[in-house]
Amino acid sequence: MNTSQVDSDALDAGAPSEPEELTLAAEFPAAARAQWSALVDQVVRKAGRIPPDAPAGAGVERLEWTTPEDIRVRPLYTADDAPDPASAGVPGAAPFVRGGRANGPAPDGWDVRQRHAEPDPAAARTAVLADLENGVSSIWLAVGAEGTAVADLPAVLEGVQLDLAPVVLDASADPAGTEIAAAEALLALAADRGVAPADLRATLGLDPVGRRARTGAGPDVDTVVPLARRVAQGYPRVRTVVVDALPVHGAGASDAQELGFSLAAGVAYLRALTGAGLDLAGAAGQLEFRYAATAAQFPTIAKLRAARRLWSRVTEACGAAQGSTALPQVQHAVSSPAMLTRRDAHGNLLRGTVAGFAAGVGGADAVTVAPFDAALGASEPFSRRIARNTQALLVQESHLARVVDPAGGSWFVESLTAELAAAAWTFFQEIEAAGGVLAALDAGLVAERVAAVREGRERAAARRTAPITGVSEFADLAEPVLERRPVPEPPGGGLPRFRPAEPYEAFRDRSDTVLAETGVRPRAFLATLGPLSAYTTRAGFARNLLAAGGIETPEAGPTETAQEVAAAFTAAGTGVAVLCSTDALYTERGARTVEALREAGARQVLLAGSADVPGLDGHLAAGGDALAVIDSVYTALEDVR
Repeated sequence: MNTSQVDSDALDAGAPSEPEELTLAAEFPAAARAQWSALVDQVVRKAGRIPPDAPAGAGVERLEWTTPEDIRVRPLYTADDAPDPASAGVPGAAPFVRGGRANGPAPDGWDVRQRHAEPDPAAARTAVLADLENGVSSIWLAVGAEGTAVADLPAVLEGVQLDLAPVVLDASADPAGTEIAAAEALLALAADRGVAPADLRATLGLDPVGRRARTGAGPDVDTVVPLARRVAQGYPRVRTVVVDALPVHGAGASDAQELGFSLAAGVAYLRALTGAGLDLAGAAGQLEFRYAATAAQFPTIAKLRAARRLWSRVTEACGAAQGSTALPQVQHAVSSPAMLTRRDAHGNLLRGTVAGFAAGVGGADAVTVAPFDAALGASEPFSRRIARNTQALLVQESHLARVVDPAGGSWFVESLTAELAAAAWTFFQEIEAAGGVLAALDAGLVAERVAAVREGRERAAARRTAPITGVSEFADLAEPVLERRPVPEPPGGGLPRFRPAEPYEAFRDRSDTVLAETGVRPRAFLATLGPLSAYTTRAGFARNLLAAGGIETPEAGPTETAQEVAAAFTAAGTGVAVLCSTDALYTERGARTVEALREAGARQVLLAGSADVPGLDGHLAAGGDALAVIDSVYTALEDVR
């Protein structure tokens, strides 16, 4: 048969007709939340995480977790959990939850912004031009002690088209006068090059509130007024002020505290600028907000969406009194310095990728992904290249910028956005009730509230319930430490700087010192009882925990008697032993093994698990304080030496 002559009508006769409405999974019966909950209970009960007689819904509760804002995150969200979809509005319109632009990011994606903090002007210029020629669209330039001298701005920016590539100044590490001097120098440089004020693109970086948060001192908010008024009158594409929430985030704050602080700082600047004669649109147009993006993907997305919603509410309230309308918030999202690690630094590549993804999906106008070696010192060209290429991949290969509000409509994200906004508004009101952001900083209110959250984060890091891959979990003792040129310490005196990996890294440094001095690392002997199948799980747990502190863990291997374990312990050349086996073997052989280890010279005997065995000095258990265990091992080993 000539198939080309087959009657098309005959083929069409058996073709399905197109439904008027497509209903996915229509062939399946509708599922109720109670059915799902019952199935979860069944699985969790079988895993032994709830007792057999636990009430209905107990399994679901075991899968819930709570954010630092006490927001309860559930394992399942439905349309019943999300706020009214209309409350998010539409892109480009108040409350701007779905973005400040009706069509999403600019045609080429969000602004890819790279930070530079290089004191040598020639090296800085080379790095800046390399970035701009290879995908970066704006430059975030540290000025002063942490980077470029004010006098070197012309040299560093030679070849940079100031009407095409925005320059964002950051003199937060220097005295307050440096910020204004740098801003004036940039405006003068543009004039000298013939760049029309209407064409200059920049953010001048004035932020007395952020300076007060970092250093505990600094000028009042109204010091930004003279320059802001001048810029507002003649430089339509220049912003004067940065509302920087990174100092609060870097002190360990919750997302809601970061948002509430930024609102209070933004309101302080609005009051100063409108009080000096700017209208609401002119005052708000002088502000750019800076937030942290972390590897916690969904909270970052929700935070940026909530920030726009909150700022819209603020400007709406201000506009109601001044005959104006709400204005969109301009956001610069920065991969969190607090999440970076010095050990296993290449893991920061993954953290930066997730943070950049979340910032883009969350709708940030500009995104900075820090080089993976930023916590080690001065970044090298390779790490800066990877950082900018991370964003190029997200924009150009993953096409994230082609979708308006990609997370919009997610019941979880919409719910978390609303709950974060409510919690942030409460903190904002508390700051306002204290007299405003500067008064709250000076009185210690912000520090006190943030400290309570930071203490929780410290406990989570110590107990490894908030694991740090490559540091508190899955540490590699053979990992070579990357060497980078040191950079100046940022100014202190204000809110503390918090990096969860730091305590573990201090122990790793201590281990390196012992290795350099003695030729061997600190050791804790794994006293393995019984066959491999009996001890392997808990031996692996103990090895992983102790490696996070730089402690090697030779083991006995399969054993049948306490004497075998003691003999292997003596050969290991340490004073610390960790029993590893099943609870049944702990009951059968634990006490005798502890006695044999003591007779062999063990100064400290621990047990992996929670079994009660006579003569122990402590336990290594899931959820226990790993840092305290590691410290106790070092103390016991020092006693031996």
